[in-house]
Amino acid sequence: MRLTKKLMFSIEAVIDIAFYSETTPVQSQKIAARRQIPPRYLEQVLQYFARAKIIKSNRGPRGGYQLARARTEISVGEIVRLVRQMESSHETYMDQEGSELGQAVLHPIWQALEEQAMQKLESISIDDLCQQAKKRDVLGPKQTHFDFI
Repeated sequence: MRLTKKLMFSIEAVIDIAFYSETTPVQSQKIAARRQIPPRYLEQVLQYFARAKIIKSNRGPRGGYQLARARTEISVGEIVRLVRQMESSHETYMDQEGSELGQAVLHPIWQALEEQAMQKLESISIDDLCQQAKKRDVLGPKQTHFDFI
């Protein structure tokens, strides 16, 4: 398992949505600016996550993204699986037959480590990460939304 930029961007985007969309949807441009995520990649991820029912998309001038479920019900493991599905076209060593030594000894060790990592990631919710970010003051103050209509 690798911690790629795409995976980091994806998790950060969901955390941003969880934190900032409590009252109104969050626009992708604001997420991209706050997290320094390339907008084209972000839109692709957000659309994929909307189809997977992690987030929901609201259209219109006040549209944006919100979580589709409670923050406590979305795990980091779920996001990791979705990003892996998005990147499934990339072949890994595990997908190849390889040597007998690799298949008999190394492959099972790596699989066991990945299973342990995924179990741990399944136990961490987006809410857990939001709470950690809040304690460390890395998400910033809540933004006040002014409506002059």
